[in-house]
Formats: sequence, structure tokens, C-alpha cells
Amino acid sequence: MNIKKFLNKHNLSLWLLGFVWFATVFSACIEIEEYDNSPRGNFEALWKIMDEQYCFFDYKNVDWDSIHTVYSGKIDNQMNQVALFDSLDAMLQEVRDGHVNLYSPFDVGRYWKWFEDYPANYNQELTDKYLGQTYRIAGGMRYQMLEDSIGYVRYADFSLPIGETGIQYVLAGFQKCKGIIIDVRNNGGGLLSNSELLASHFFTKKTLVGYIQHKTGKGHNDFSEPHPQYIEPATYWICKQPVVVLTNRKCYSATNDFVNAMRYAPNVTLLGDTTGGGSGLPFSSELPNGWSVRFSACPMLDAEKQHIEFGIAPDRAVSLSEEDVKNEFDTLIEEAKNIVVKFKK
Repeated sequence: MNIKKFLNKHNLSLWLLGFVWFATVFSACIEIEEYDNSPRGNFEALWKIMDEQYCFFDYKNVDWDSIHTVYSGKIDNQMNQVALFDSLDAMLQEVRDGHVNLYSPFDVGRYWKWFEDYPANYNQELTDKYLGQTYRIAGGMRYQMLEDSIGYVRYADFSLPIGETGIQYVLAGFQKCKGIIIDVRNNGGGLLSNSELLASHFFTKKTLVGYIQHKTGKGHNDFSEPHPQYIEPATYWICKQPVVVLTNRKCYSATNDFVNAMRYAPNVTLLGDTTGGGSGLPFSSELPNGWSVRFSACPMLDAEKQHIEFGIAPDRAVSLSEEDVKNEFDTLIEEAKNIVVKFKK
């Protein structure tokens, strides 16, 4: 194995491993403030964890000190656990982040307005119609050759496995087609390793696709220098045909990362709606009562060092037409087919 190539290809994973090691050692060398297991103690612990470790306060113009003042007045040491959970969850929702969750034995706090306030632009029944009954399955991917000799890949969850061999079989099956449609609508994320692996088959050279930072102190703006992230071409079977990636607001987290990478690949068009975002790598911590909180700790930027926390706009904005749905057509897939057929390098 070429060790240098391996290290370059997996630089994100190794960088994160080094960061976790540093954070562990660093945290062992500082005094950690302790809070009692009371409603007040749990409130203060949660506020402090977020204050020192959350990464998007300034970018989102969130006045965390003012939020402390507002929600502190709602905490009473006589309140029950459900009331406490609701108050803490409401405070967390002020940061407007789908990667921020509060976990208890009886509920999970979540912020879903990043997709709930937008049109779906996706219809599962229509997707199934295009796939038909003879589609093939490669790990988490379902794929089918559509009319006009256009390949269609539906990948609904980056948590579902995709292997190097599976991707190669998919692309080999489409080697003579005019182009490929990759549909990641309603894909809420999963493993960054799957995102990077799939994207690597659409690059012909090592390409800068973004940067990542980590917290270096307790201040809201205490960050490391941006660390560059690259996509290297897969060792075998690079797709050089025109590719259209279908997106909607439910493209989040690792899917947001995939869409960001693909816009730097040659012959790729993003089509649909702005993605949901979710560019902060999540970390977790625990409250005195045993509840856990997940939060965005490391901001990921695009190749121009711009935040992608609120999503990535498509090259061509297309919405699902009600008239097309009635006629059993997916507006986005049909427009993607037109792009492939008319594509000129």
C-alpha cells in the first residue's frame, strides 16, 4: 500500500482522530466545573457546555448570554423532569441546529424547522415508479437504467453501507449510458466516509472541496486555522459522464457534505432545492442527571472558506410540480434527464 496516498485520502479521519486525542488530553489537564443534580444545576451545566463548545454562535448571531437570562427565569428546583426537559430543549432550539439534541429516557429534543418550513420536493411513490420492479441493489444504493439510456441511482441514507466493489458495479452497469442521475433527496445524512467514498468516483484529480476547524478554547471564536479537505480520485472506475445530483431540504449532514464535494467535480449539475445544511461535526456531553446533549463542535466550510451550515444552493432550482405528480412524473428527474441529454462539455 502507498502509505502517503492512504494518509492523504483519509486526512479527515486522521485529523479528527488527532483532535479527539488532543481534546481528551487537554480536558484532563483543566479544572472542570461541577454542578449538582438539580434543575438549576442541570440548566447551568447545559448552558456552560454549549457556551464553551458549540461552534456557530457568532455565525448565527445568537446572543447566548441573553438566552441564559431568558431561560434562567424559567427554571425552578421544584419543577418535574418533563418540565425541565421542555425548558432545556426550548433553550437549545434557539441555536437553530438539527445537530443539537437533548436525550433523556423519555424523550429526544430536536430541531426540524430546517426542513419542516419548506416544500418536500420529493414523492416516494414516484421514485418507486422510476425504479420499477427490476432495479438492482448495491448496499444502500438502488439503481436502474431509465429511458433514453440514463442511469438512475437512489441513495436514501448515508448510514447504509456502500462498498468500493458495489460502486464499481453500479458505474460499470452504466458505462454506456448518456449520463447518471444521483438522487439523494430526503437523505438525512450518516457516515462521512460513505460520502467521501461515493464522491471519489466522480473526480479525475485531487481536488480541494472544503476546510474544517476545531475549537481551541472556551471563547465563541476560539478556532484553529482552517484545515484543508481534499477528495482524491478512486483508484478504479472514475465516472466521466454528465452527472445530475438531485437535492431537497432534507439533504442534511453527511449528505450536505456529499453535495458540497460534488459541486467541485467535473460534469456535475446540482438540481432541486437548497440542501438543509448541517455542516457542524457533532460531539456529545453529559448532564449531572445522566441526560446527554449532542451539539455541533467543528465547523466545516466549503473550498472558498464559506459556511455551509444553512445549506447549499443548486445550480438549477426546480420544484416538484403538482401537475406532474398527478400525471405520475417526477419534475426533478425529468429535468435531470433533459440536462443529461443536452449536456455539452
